[in-house]
Amino acid sequence: MSNLILPKDYTSKLDIIETEVAIKLAKDTFERELAAALSLTRVSAPLFVRPETGLNDDLNGVERPVQFDVADIHADVQIVHSLAKWKRMALARYGFRADTGLYTDMNAIRRDEELDNLHSVYVDQWDWERVITAEERNMETLQNAVRSIMGVLHKTQAVLTERFPILDSYIPEEITFVTSQELEDRYPDLTPKQREDAAAREYGAVFISQIGGALKSGKPHDGRAPDYDDWSLNGDIIIWYPVLNRALELSSMGIRVDAEALRHQLAAAGCEERAQLPFHSMLLEGRLPLTMGGGIGQSRICMALLEKAHIGEVQASVWPDSMRNACEGYAIHLL
Repeated sequence: MSNLILPKDYTSKLDIIETEVAIKLAKDTFERELAAALSLTRVSAPLFVRPETGLNDDLNGVERPVQFDVADIHADVQIVHSLAKWKRMALARYGFRADTGLYTDMNAIRRDEELDNLHSVYVDQWDWERVITAEERNMETLQNAVRSIMGVLHKTQAVLTERFPILDSYIPEEITFVTSQELEDRYPDLTPKQREDAAAREYGAVFISQIGGALKSGKPHDGRAPDYDDWSLNGDIIIWYPVLNRALELSSMGIRVDAEALRHQLAAAGCEERAQLPFHSMLLEGRLPLTMGGGIGQSRICMALLEKAHIGEVQASVWPDSMRNACEGYAIHLL
C-alpha cells in the first residue's frame, strides 16, 4: 500500500465492457504487428518446468518460485518466472534459422511481487526470441529491434484511438537511447528509479541500456540474472505515463549471452556452479544458437493504451482488501 498511487480526479475513459473489448483489440493488434515486424512464429510454451533443468528465470535472485509435486513423475516442478532460457532451447530444437524467431503467451506467478499500480502476482507477457548471427551481436541490432517494437506500439495506439476516440495518442513513435551509466553520471544523487522517471519525463520514451553490471558507484542500475541477457547489450523500454505521473516500463529485452559472456557473468554473480546445468552446458558447448529476445508486458501495454490507473483494471488478479477499498474510493475499479 505504501507505493500505491491514487490519482486525484481520476475517471476511467472506458467502462468495464468497453475495457474488455479494448483489451482484446489491443492484444490482437499488437501480437499480429509484432510477429510481422520481427518475423516471429507463435509457439506453445510451458507454464511450469523441472527445477533441475536450470530453465527457470531467477529474476533478481531472491524471488521464490511457486513449486509443487506431480504425482506421476514423482518430482517437483516450478511455475515459470519467465521463459528467457526456454525460448532459446526451443529455437534450437525447432530449427529456426537466422533472422526468424518465435513468440509465445507467457503466464507466470510471482509470489514475492510488491503489489502496487504496476505490479501483480499474475504476470502475462509476450515472450519473444530471435536467432541472430555473430556479426549481429551489437548495439545497432538491439536498437533496431527496439525501434521495431516502438513502431508496433504506435500502430496499436492508432488502432485503439480510432476505435475509441476518447483515448489520447500520447506515446511517441521515436525513442531516445541512453545507457545506465550515462543516467548515473547525469543524476548522481537520484536512485535508479528516480533516474528513470527523470529520463522518461524528459524524452517521453527512453531505452535504458546496459543493465545488470556494476556502475561506477559500485551498484547496478537494476538486477538481472547472469545467464540470459548480456549485461552490455540489454535494456528496458520505458515511457512517461501521465496518468500516474511516473515512468512505466513496458519491456525488458536484450542480446543473449554467448559462452564468453556467460562465463564472465556467472563469475561476477558468484554462481559459477550453474555452468553444470543442462541449459548452461549446452550454451557453453556451442549447441545453442545466438539469439536476442525479451518480454513485453501484455497488461502493461493495455494499461498504457487504455490510460488506466491500476494494472488490476485490465487483468484479473488478487489484491489486498485495503488496496481494493482505497482504489474504489478513487474510482479505480479492479477486475
